[in-house]
Amino acid sequence: MRRLKVGLVGLGEVAQITHLPILENLSDRYEIAALCDISPALLQVLGEKYRVTNLYTDYKAMAAQEDLDAVFVLNSDEYHADSAIHALKHNKHVLIEKPMTLNHADADAMIKARDEAGVQVMVGYMRRFAPAFTEALEEIKTLGPIQYAKVRDIIGPNRKIIDQSSTVFRFTDIPKELMDDRFARRSAMIKEAIGEVPQDIYNAYGLLAGLNSHDLSAMRELLGMPKRVVSAAQWNGGGYITAILEFDGYYATFETGVDEQCRFDASIEVMGKYKQLNVKYDTPYIRHLPTTLEVKETVGEQYNEYVKRPTLKDPYTVELEAFYEVVTKNIAPKTTIEDYKQDLDIFKMITDALLANEPEAIDVKLEV
Repeated sequence: MRRLKVGLVGLGEVAQITHLPILENLSDRYEIAALCDISPALLQVLGEKYRVTNLYTDYKAMAAQEDLDAVFVLNSDEYHADSAIHALKHNKHVLIEKPMTLNHADADAMIKARDEAGVQVMVGYMRRFAPAFTEALEEIKTLGPIQYAKVRDIIGPNRKIIDQSSTVFRFTDIPKELMDDRFARRSAMIKEAIGEVPQDIYNAYGLLAGLNSHDLSAMRELLGMPKRVVSAAQWNGGGYITAILEFDGYYATFETGVDEQCRFDASIEVMGKYKQLNVKYDTPYIRHLPTTLEVKETVGEQYNEYVKRPTLKDPYTVELEAFYEVVTKNIAPKTTIEDYKQDLDIFKMITDALLANEPEAIDVKLEV
């Protein structure tokens, strides 16, 4: 089996807890051949741990390493597009964590770079690779007309879970000017997507693009694109959002928020007339916690409930196995750039509905 040489840009929590250990576990498929991070101390520690000598603080320099087959873009959202485009310009395949980008302009620039290079870009939506989710894609075909759906993601701080279950290296040697640049980029990118908006709407867009890109992407694969967002509201400075989405013949509710509880509550529930499905996710920061599919159905006079747990293999591992096939066979993944752009459309639909529900907007309508 051919081993792919990969370089990783961004060595934060998700890289340390998931990507690096899984790549090491899949050593028949992958070789960790380069690491890049803006923290020199973190770079040195992880280089020693994973026996990697090609270490970079500049993603542009790493992209030029000739023997790399692929680059994993795991750094902060604001640098995803730049990191990916530089890798693509050096003919590297790319796995890019969500949110892939914060606006359409960056997504379109990535499509251009990908097509010119003739390589593949796969968005890291690991929830869509969870075996319980792929079983739900088959089960939903037996549901009949959908009556109602619920999408929910309410979580506590990831840090609380991580600090109880993992050893993660964190250093404070990142220059202040780089942090300032990050926040300036973020502001400009979100303004490119939704214009000048109140701070709470800006925050809500960040939540949608960050945490909820997982939920809305999986919802799309299971249900398709919504026709419109009927209404939406946010509170707690954009930290909580609820929305009603219209589909063909039914509606779905979406709810999300972040609190201080040490738990992870994420699910997609779909109801038919006689049968309903519920895909339940747990925190990805503890590997091998199972994603499950709950099935409830009525057959004649009999009511049945059962839980499917196809495997304890974590979704990230399945995702990286799929990425190996994408690269070695040069085939398009299901989570393409074009696929991700539909999530940007939904973020905008919900944001527009949030803006319409702002007090000032309501006052204007009443005056008219």
